[in-house]
Amino acid sequence: METSLYLPVKAFLEAAGYSVKGEIGGCDLVGITADDPPVVVVCELKLTFNLELILQAVDRAAISDEVWIAAKVSAKGRGRESDKRYRDLCRRMGIGMLGISDRGDVSVIVASVSPMPRTNPKRRSRLVREHQKRRGDPVPGGSTRTPMMTAYRQQALGCAARLAAGPLRVRDVREGVPDAGKILLSNVYGWFERLEKGVYVLTDAGREALIRWPQQ
Repeated sequence: METSLYLPVKAFLEAAGYSVKGEIGGCDLVGITADDPPVVVVCELKLTFNLELILQAVDRAAISDEVWIAAKVSAKGRGRESDKRYRDLCRRMGIGMLGISDRGDVSVIVASVSPMPRTNPKRRSRLVREHQKRRGDPVPGGSTRTPMMTAYRQQALGCAARLAAGPLRVRDVREGVPDAGKILLSNVYGWFERLEKGVYVLTDAGREALIRWPQQ
């Protein structure tokens, strides 16, 4: 699975000075620097190099400063990474290529030397905001079959954890979750129930969520 490539590529980008998290804004990996504004790098993962991987990289160009694609290299040397035409296409488009061996070693096949055009600042801003608001790195890049642990879901779970002991006023929940008012009111996941104005209680669905995603 693509998730097996996540940690080696994450380590590679972190060594280059990026803070890296997985599955943000539909991207397998997003790395940002501590600069203001931050430099944003996106990497997409596949088990093999193919056209779909390049198409994903082209789409990510609108929200990042640098784009990489990463895949396992063929043990027999017959993969697309050995095709000069494929490498030249990436080079011309400014897309970097990373190869991952069976041992998890990462090698640069094509350097991402040409900065990608920033044509969609709104999407880019959403990407940076989600990266900065998400606590830790809860979702390995390449995950597709499990609910995404977004920053919003993390905050909703924070609200649920505070309500687990019983009903609370919004202002009390807000002490641990600044956006609690909006989250409780919208009740996107059906975890909360309003008992009276400004007072909420946890539903059975909310308790099940805390079992599925226990809070520390």
